[in-house]
Order: sequence, then structure tokens, then C-alpha cells
Amino acid sequence: MVILFDQYNLPEDVFEIIFATKQQVIVARLLIEEMKQNNGQLGKTEMSMFATQLHEGVEVEGYATGPGATKIKKTFKLSYNKRQFYDRILTPMKAMGLIDYDMYKKIYTLSEKFNKNMMRIGLMWLQELRKPAKGLIIKKKSQP
Repeated sequence: MVILFDQYNLPEDVFEIIFATKQQVIVARLLIEEMKQNNGQLGKTEMSMFATQLHEGVEVEGYATGPGATKIKKTFKLSYNKRQFYDRILTPMKAMGLIDYDMYKKIYTLSEKFNKNMMRIGLMWLQELRKPAKGLIIKKKSQP
């Protein structure tokens, strides 16, 4: 997965940096909230039930920004395809280290690996900055 962000317009919400659409942001947030309510973990069966619930449609209560930047409490209906949930939400979150899966216990757990990986990427960039130039040059095409 590739994360592209603009350092000058960095959103306050980490999910808006990671996911492309508002709907994905909401679904990812719902998943994390569900896991937090269950001591930071969900079993395989509970995860499947959560995905099925999203597939069938749920009512979500949240806040929308109204005129004058006032927050308005709003309830809306949301449904998210079960397969797309696994492909576009859960699998990328596992791949980035936001969520771990224990194959033996069959439990999904919230993880701090994402933070560690981001710090490692930052260190890799610092190392790259300190390397001397390699002398790579663009060769000009010869004219026929």
C-alpha cells in the first residue's frame, strides 16, 4: 500500500491519510472503535460478524461540520461490501501494522507496529540524505 500525503495540508485524522475515501475512513474508524470496546482485539468469528453487519447496513452516529465550523450530530445509514471490507480495509491495516493477526489463536489485535515502521522509514530517509552522491547521470540521446 502506498501512502501519499501533502505535508502542508496534513489532516488531523490519521485515517484520512491512510484511506482514499470518506467511506473507507468511516469503516476503518468503526473497526478500531469496535476493537477498542473489546479490549483491543476481535476473534475471527467476531470480525466476520462485524463485516456481515456492515454488509447488511448499519446506522452510524457521528458529527458533520455545519456552517461556521459548528459540529452537528448526525445519524446516517452505511453499508459496506463484506469482501471490500477485507480487501480494502482489514488487509491493508494488517499489512501496515495497524492490526496484527495471530493465526494460532485466530485473534485480530490492535498493534503499535505502524508507528515503529513510520519511525524506521524516517531513519531510512535520514540515512539516504547522508549518503554521498553515487554519480548517476542522465545520458543525452544522440541525434541521428
